[in-house]
Amino acid sequence: MKSNVLKKQLTLWTMLVALVSGSVAFAADSVDLSQSPEVSGTPEGSIIMPKEQPRMALDYVNQPPMIPHSVDGYQVTTKVNTCLKCHGVQSYRTTGAPRISPTHFVDSAGHVSSNVAPRRYFCQSCHAPQADAAPIIGNTFTPAPGYGK
Repeated sequence: MKSNVLKKQLTLWTMLVALVSGSVAFAADSVDLSQSPEVSGTPEGSIIMPKEQPRMALDYVNQPPMIPHSVDGYQVTTKVNTCLKCHGVQSYRTTGAPRISPTHFVDSAGHVSSNVAPRRYFCQSCHAPQADAAPIIGNTFTPAPGYGK
């Protein structure tokens, strides 16, 4: 009797571990960039690059660059950052994407790390997908002299 209960518990725990580990692996690879409509591969298929879209001019000093491609379906959580799959220091050479700035490795205390600083990890806090669209709310902003269009 006890062995059947132990077998059931062991089976349930094994299934739970398999389910959790499978979902973590699925979450880490849930975005297949090669199947995205925003990207196209080179003839060799070795480099995956977003479709070309001219970068918008910056409007002021130290403005974070705009994202020149769609980020629909990109996952950025405390465990996974899809942006770093192309822009990270380990991958930017093979993807052709601009490398993440060295300033993103400096934490709030000024210490340099080999990992992206927590305050710079969530890309869309500063970088926004660019779009040629009318402002939702009118404003009187003008770019700094020498910047903008």
